[in-house]
Amino acid sequence: MSKKAINQNTNYNEELLNSIGSNFIFGKNPINRLKNTANNLKAENNVDEVDKEKKLAQLKVQINSIEDCSLKNNSKKIILGDGNINSSIMLIGEAPGLDEDNTGLTFTGEVGILLTKMLIAINIKKENIYSTYAVNFRTPEDRKPTSIEIKRYSQFLQKHISIIKPKIIILMGSTAMEALTGLNSKITIERGKWKEVIVKNTNYNVIITFNPSYLLRVPENKKHSWEDLKKIKQKIIDLKLNV
Repeated sequence: MSKKAINQNTNYNEELLNSIGSNFIFGKNPINRLKNTANNLKAENNVDEVDKEKKLAQLKVQINSIEDCSLKNNSKKIILGDGNINSSIMLIGEAPGLDEDNTGLTFTGEVGILLTKMLIAINIKKENIYSTYAVNFRTPEDRKPTSIEIKRYSQFLQKHISIIKPKIIILMGSTAMEALTGLNSKITIERGKWKEVIVKNTNYNVIITFNPSYLLRVPENKKHSWEDLKKIKQKIIDLKLNV
């Protein structure tokens, strides 16, 4: 006559559950942990977006609070930035022009049309990236900002970058180049080269290219901008970014 084997682990587990004193209900359906994770990520993204919007609003107030600024006094409004604040790409131009000063938006008019075409050429919609300027007010008669003006606004630009936290920064024009990198050499020398710039202890992939307003005046250099755009597209692929 054989004895029935006793599963000591079963007895132990039952005693453990009974000792806890909770009424456990075991369902037959498995827990969808993937769904829970997705919901958590969505909640975190929402919190991050609200935080960014709050910080951008504070930054706008700070820039508007600058005293004795001839640029602010000669402009209708501040142009902080627009587009997708959660984008992995941040595009920085030089300074707003007349069209931007009237609309309150970045890269409008003929400049905006050309920029839109340039981005579409590498399958990017302007509204899917974040656009801003190195200097947030229009300069008198759209002149190039002075080095003093660029330096004055560069501190706000660095805060701006730290809020958006992009994976790629596109600097369009010599003013944007000088504001972020400190370089004041010819843009023809620096354009099309990937650089690594540190802003508030964070490394950013940066590329310099021509400003669309310049290309409208010197259209023969569009071929060089196309080469830069292809490098940007390749970097997006390499970093596996969703734009």
